[in-house]
Amino acid sequence: MAAFFYDNQVRRFLIQFGKIFSNWQVTKGKDPAGNEILVRVPVMYGDSSRQAATIIANNSASNLPSAPLITYYITGLEYDQKRTQDPTFIDKIQVRQRSYNAETQSYETVQGQAFTVERLMPVPYTLRMSVDLWTTNYNQKLELIEQLGTLFNPSLEIQSTDNFIDWTSLSVVYQDGITFTSRTIPQGSGNPIDVLSWKFYMPIWISNAAKLKKMGVIEKIIASIFSGSALDDIQNDDLLLGTRQKITPYGYKLLLIGNSLQLLPANQDFYPSNEDLDLPPNPNTSLYWSSLLNVYGTIRPGISQIWLQNPFMDTEIVGTIVLDPVDDRLLIYDIDSDTLPQNTLDPVDSVINPLVTGPNAGLPAAVNGVRYLIVDNIGHEGDTTIAWGNVVAYANDIIEYDSDEGEWFVSFDSAQATTVEYVTNLTTSIQYRYVDTEGAWMKSWEGWYDQGDYSIVI
Repeated sequence: MAAFFYDNQVRRFLIQFGKIFSNWQVTKGKDPAGNEILVRVPVMYGDSSRQAATIIANNSASNLPSAPLITYYITGLEYDQKRTQDPTFIDKIQVRQRSYNAETQSYETVQGQAFTVERLMPVPYTLRMSVDLWTTNYNQKLELIEQLGTLFNPSLEIQSTDNFIDWTSLSVVYQDGITFTSRTIPQGSGNPIDVLSWKFYMPIWISNAAKLKKMGVIEKIIASIFSGSALDDIQNDDLLLGTRQKITPYGYKLLLIGNSLQLLPANQDFYPSNEDLDLPPNPNTSLYWSSLLNVYGTIRPGISQIWLQNPFMDTEIVGTIVLDPVDDRLLIYDIDSDTLPQNTLDPVDSVINPLVTGPNAGLPAAVNGVRYLIVDNIGHEGDTTIAWGNVVAYANDIIEYDSDEGEWFVSFDSAQATTVEYVTNLTTSIQYRYVDTEGAWMKSWEGWYDQGDYSIVI
């Protein structure tokens, strides 16, 4: 016997369908100031059966249903053979969750468990609906028709869930005719409520339960290599630390510039290095992303990801990918900003050599608050320079101009720094990292990534 399975699939479509007809208003006279009084029309699920009619009438034959009112209900559910596809097809996708910290009860920015989801081909159905507009006067009916009638031209798209791996969540609502009134001739003098019936239908899918498996694909190989003096190697932690190697299939490397990722061969030279303040140009290679990604699966634009491991960061950089429509050697990399380091210092206007350029000499005139990251020393105690005044600063310092004092001063003293600092160059939009232990600035996250420093999540 098959295991019990119920996922509220049809019910979710009913809920979204009902939301289409919620929060609409009609007029109900005017207030003493002459302004129209608007009342919201309630919406409920239920057909005009004896039971529903009893509920609307407050369980009394002497009460009339309150109006205006909108009700909706199912009138039919039919198998749609025209949309039938291969019933034996099974789609497999790989997903990776973020690591969950049970102590803090929050998700971290590093990779967690990976899974393979096997989705069975869903079954096509046509869901037919009826919407009844209950009104007490002709004007209310026309107001609702005018507001609702513009939504379906000819259809309206709805989504039953925001689960990105649910391939059946989208549907379209189509009109299927209107019965303008429920009244007959003679109308009689009983119930003043008139009912307009509006027919709709939706092509939907009903899916079986998906299979969830822990991914068994080898993503990285970590090899421990030592010289042969096993006892010394273990005592010196070389076995576990100093000799670890991370290997990426094909040995491919990456270059990240802005939101662009380029695939590079294993023998690619990293020049200029990541420690250089300038970005390297894109090498002229013949490696195409589509050839690599097709080996591992079908890329899903905006869903598939690449995780980057920067050796100077405690967390991984995560971003979704899509093929560059202009250059197949590149991926458009949409980075999750929460995985990037945040600036700890105010941005600088430029990175300069103060011995080569200065205010009104290759640089704009000094204005209050302008900031420069300098790459060489300037000034001496007791000396004054034409360009920089009395300021004494050293390579890797940040200097700033104070218009009230009419002089430059050291805003960031690199020699006194005890922590890692981040700052953005406004001219190039490059973020830099200052490593206090090395006494140097370098690009924080843009640049070269070696084999083993990235993971592809299809």
